Amino acid sequence: MISREPRITPVAVADLRPTQMTVGMREVDEKRRAWRDKQAEDGGVYLGRHLIPVLLGPKGRPYVIDHHHLTRALMDEGVKDVAITVTHDLSMLDRDAFWVFADNRGWCHPYDEEGRRRTFDDIPRSLKGLKDDPFRSLAGELRRAGGFAKDTTPFSEFLWADFLRRRLKASEVRQDFAAALSKALRLAKSPWAGYLPGWCGPAADD
Repeated sequence: MISREPRITPVAVADLRPTQMTVGMREVDEKRRAWRDKQAEDGGVYLGRHLIPVLLGPKGRPYVIDHHHLTRALMDEGVKDVAITVTHDLSMLDRDAFWVFADNRGWCHPYDEEGRRRTFDDIPRSLKGLKDDPFRSLAGELRRAGGFAKDTTPFSEFLWADFLRRRLKASEVRQDFAAALSKALRLAKSPWAGYLPGWCGPAADD
C-alpha cells in the first residue's frame, strides 16, 4: 500500500478512470471558467496545488477517487497531463476484487444520474463517459450557499443529491436553478435532512 505519495511523472488525463458514473455538469462548467481565468498567469502553479488522488488498479491503471469535476473540466479544456497522488496501490488485484474492495472502503459510487445503483461494469472507463446529474450540481451549490457543512464522509454531496432528488423534480432544477436552490435551502434546514453528513439545521432555542 502507498499512502499519499506524489507521483512525479505527469499522467495523461485521458488515461484517468473514474470511480463514479456522474458529475454535476454545472459544476464542471464553473471549473472550466475558473481554469480559463488561471491558466494564462499561474496555470502550472494551480495544477501543482491540485494533485489528483488515485488508486492504482488492475494493470496499474489510475482510478480517480476525488476531483472528478476538476479532471473532467481540465479534459474538456484540452489539458493533456496532470499530476497525481497515489493513495493506495491495488494493482495486484483482479478487476472484480478491486471494485469490491473499493466499494467497501467508500472509494467508488456506482449510481447513475437517476440515483439508481448499477453494476461496476456500468462505471465508465473514461472521464468522457461521466453523465450529468443535475442534483449533484444542486447539492454542490447548496453546500456553498451554507445549506450544509463540508464533511469527510465519502460522496457526501451525492447523499445530499439523493435527498434532494426525492423531493424535487429534475425539470425544476434544469429550468430554474435559482428557485430550486431556494427550495433546497429550506429542505436542508428541515429535520428530514438531519441524518445527512454536514447537516446544520435550525438552531435550538435557548
